[in-house]
Amino acid sequence: MKKLSEFIWPLIGLAAVVISGYFLYQELKTTSISAIGNAILAIPPHRIMLAALSTLVAYAALAWYDRIALLHLGVRHISWLFVSLCSFTTYALSHNIGASVFSGALVRYRAYTAKGLTAAQVAVLVALCSFTFFLGTVLLGGITLVIDPQLLSRLDGKLPGFLTDPKTAYVVGAGMLGFVALYAAGSILHLRPLHIRSFKLEYPRPGIMLRQLVAAPLELLGAAGIIYFALPDAMNPGFIPVLAIFLASFSVALASHAPGGLGVFEIVFITAMNITDAAQKDAIIAAVIVFRIFYFWIPALISIVVVVAFERARLAAAIGTAAHPHAPKPVPEAPVTVPGLDAHDLERDLKRKAV
Repeated sequence: MKKLSEFIWPLIGLAAVVISGYFLYQELKTTSISAIGNAILAIPPHRIMLAALSTLVAYAALAWYDRIALLHLGVRHISWLFVSLCSFTTYALSHNIGASVFSGALVRYRAYTAKGLTAAQVAVLVALCSFTFFLGTVLLGGITLVIDPQLLSRLDGKLPGFLTDPKTAYVVGAGMLGFVALYAAGSILHLRPLHIRSFKLEYPRPGIMLRQLVAAPLELLGAAGIIYFALPDAMNPGFIPVLAIFLASFSVALASHAPGGLGVFEIVFITAMNITDAAQKDAIIAAVIVFRIFYFWIPALISIVVVVAFERARLAAAIGTAAHPHAPKPVPEAPVTVPGLDAHDLERDLKRKAV
């Protein structure tokens, strides 16, 4: 019997797409496709190249997520190339499919069990990667709100007044940085796990924690850089506001469970940019489309090729193993601690859903 949540979350995602699609239609119904096309063509080639470079930075940092998790597990025999391809495929597909924790988990399960990891180890890896992303979002979100508490004033009239007050923004930002500081201190001082209702925060080794605090912001800075470089100078509010708006839009899109955050990301980003005329709207939509192309669609197409090649190689290896069986390379047991998510629950889901 399937869990009720397996039906609820897809329905929530579908509802999010429909609702955001309606608001997005209302926002864009006066905009022509040709005007958006012209806005895309108006982006200077060097800024397109910078957006492409930002994409490479983002996906390189995502590969580092996996490498950090493998170091946490004590696994060192898997090559950087394999880890990079696995990470790239995982995120390229999960970004477009949605429900990134479990869609990404299944891809990693297929790849890393072929290298000798157990379901428990893959579950720990998935949990640590997910928490690393969360940690980066909290860290950068806190920094942007502390540096520029006026950011939330962009949503005046769209959110309750106390939420858009600069003092509130500063307090929220300081609280987010405090959470990161607590995590760092817990790791350095080897504190006991922190329990917040059903959430259990375990502290990894300091070396792992420091890598997380570099890799996660690097990925988000790269992803936000795609949109930043695609925006024309005349209406570009600067990197800090673009980063803050990106973090909010991406977080809401993930929370919505909409496939690829489709519609949700766009409507939040466009709304927070405070458009004042049609030309600005065209340019912002063009920048969002460039982001979708570089961060979602091109990686998804490449990942399909990688998956087909991997499955073909696995089939060939299986045939070879049947003819010449040999023992797999031993892999150390997974640590029982992992921050953020329950590795045992993930392990059960992986074993049940893997095909």
